[in-house]
Amino acid sequence: MTQKQSYTEAARSFGHLLRSPYEKLSRRIYGELAQRGFPEIRFSHSSLLRTIAPEGSRLTDLAQQAGITKQSMAYIVSDLQDSGYVTHRPDPADGRAKLVCLTQRGEHLMATMIEISQGIADEINRTCGKDFLERLKSQLAKLDQALN
Repeated sequence: MTQKQSYTEAARSFGHLLRSPYEKLSRRIYGELAQRGFPEIRFSHSSLLRTIAPEGSRLTDLAQQAGITKQSMAYIVSDLQDSGYVTHRPDPADGRAKLVCLTQRGEHLMATMIEISQGIADEINRTCGKDFLERLKSQLAKLDQALN
């Protein structure tokens, strides 16, 4: 921040403009999940929910993909298992390993999250113009590549 730049201007920085919509989107999704019968689901669970494979995932893979420690992911798995969203089963590729898998309740949660997200996307496209999000996704993918 330069001396002449106000704190309000600094708040509208590039990072803020990327982070703020994501935080607002997350609050909407998790707020709606609570209203639809999933009050125990929190933002911290997203590191598992956005990375778990349909056939299940190993704990180490979930942690690596989420960019967190294995211990942190184990805590998230335990919390979601206690609430009935995930379970463990043997990995057919390696009898010594276990897969974290969604339960039927977990599958319902994921379907509900997708439904909520699509509703928000439709609302954004109505407000910002047809195909706005598709254009934005394309631009964000270019940005992601440029930052590599």
